[in-house]
Amino acid sequence: MNNRQARIFAWGSTLVAALVFLGLTLDSHRQFPELTNAENITPQVTHGKDVWHKYNCINCHTLFGEGAYYAPDLTKITQHRGEAYLQAYMRDPSQFYDEQRHRRLMPQQNLSEEEITDLIKFLDWVANVDNQGWPPRPILVTGGVNSATGAEQAAMVLTGSTSVGVRPVSPDSDIRALGENVFRTAVPGCVACHSLAPGADGAGPSLAGVATRAELLVGASDYEGQAGDVEGYLRESIVAPSAHLSTGGMYSANGVSFMPDTYGESLSDDEIEQLVAFLATLK
Repeated sequence: MNNRQARIFAWGSTLVAALVFLGLTLDSHRQFPELTNAENITPQVTHGKDVWHKYNCINCHTLFGEGAYYAPDLTKITQHRGEAYLQAYMRDPSQFYDEQRHRRLMPQQNLSEEEITDLIKFLDWVANVDNQGWPPRPILVTGGVNSATGAEQAAMVLTGSTSVGVRPVSPDSDIRALGENVFRTAVPGCVACHSLAPGADGAGPSLAGVATRAELLVGASDYEGQAGDVEGYLRESIVAPSAHLSTGGMYSANGVSFMPDTYGESLSDDEIEQLVAFLATLK
């Protein structure tokens, strides 16, 4: 190749690369309105974004992986935490985390009710942007179950092995293993709020020993629900979490549980029974 041919090749390849880049850029902009749900950008969402910047939330948190890494990424936070929880948390974070115990504490920002509402609207819009799978995993609390894939979970069911031990193959062990998979994969994910480690309370209480506590609770005089046994209480807690509220005020506000009340619709009857069977083993 002589000098003239080399120049032609260089200019030609540069032109082709520029045209490809321009085409990809135009195609990206064509898809942005659909990918970002632009039609859902309301004045509340816009004001919520202004609140995010006003209080410098990005100094600790990230959105789409951009920002500081001192506190959790909030890209999918509204899918991990219900609106009631987020409202109560933003009003007074100190009610949920202790600085000495957890070694960090979200500062009290003294947001107005309008700012809290609109910030949640903004975060909900962010959560529904098609961001190609970011973040790569949901928030997990300490002591959650393993991160096995669906295929690995299926293999566990066949062998009777799960993250909480090895069980003999039987119909009962099968349903418990399937229930553990529901615990890990339900949307919103149970592992985003609940731990299986004793004393590791997060956005929801630790579920270590939940079956034993349920047995004591359903026979207590101050129990306000309708269940008559452990399985009934666990089922009630999944589909109607506000039927009985624990004392202390950390997991509910104004008579409403922070736990989402949508599992009765998002989970099938079989999945609920599998989850109940799994939780009933946590004694």
